[in-house]
Amino acid sequence: MRILIVEDEANLAEALSQILKKENYTVDMVHDGEEGLDYALSDIYDLLLLDIMLPGMDGISILKRLRAKGIATPVIMLTAKGEIPDKIAGLDYGADDYIAKPFNTGELLARIRAALRRKGEVVPEDGLRFGDIELNTAYLKITCKGKELKLILKESQLLELMMTRKQAVTSKEQIIEKLWGFDSDAEHNNVEVYISFLRKKLTFLQSAVRINTIRGVGYVLEEVNG
Repeated sequence: MRILIVEDEANLAEALSQILKKENYTVDMVHDGEEGLDYALSDIYDLLLLDIMLPGMDGISILKRLRAKGIATPVIMLTAKGEIPDKIAGLDYGADDYIAKPFNTGELLARIRAALRRKGEVVPEDGLRFGDIELNTAYLKITCKGKELKLILKESQLLELMMTRKQAVTSKEQIIEKLWGFDSDAEHNNVEVYISFLRKKLTFLQSAVRINTIRGVGYVLEEVNG
């Protein structure tokens, strides 16, 4: 899952980025409100960590613009300790949650998981399941019928994206935006390579799950019965 951090304190933003990357989230970070709005308007993120006090445009204004555009990405506001009016304003304008600085790492991660669950994503602590496969995103491994294989990070991220979308078709453009970012130089053949890797691993595990190509549209996970 892809998270955008909009935080003007560079050291804090970097620390947050490292924490989230260790949990195998994909992270982008910006330090200016107007740039943060531009990134968030791309609508490629699964969650935003949004500071209230920002140069260029404050976090509440960013939130109002996003909700006015119909972008429902979960937002956790980062607030100064004890700033109750900021918390109330954030919640009134569509924030999903807030957390006061300084905060406990475990609490932050729990709040992120809770916000993603409310969005409808499947984020159980022990992994994602589809058909006869289970993906553990923390340890980058896939399990099927007692057999286990290690994945590289991009394989895990791609499989996670498709599993959380359930049986919806995922286009190559969506995959590139989610895994590499909307301003990336990644091309369609990058996606094809990782799709091929995952197909080989599913075959090795003798899984009933298949990654099917919908010509001209994208890819979909399906379970073959029998």
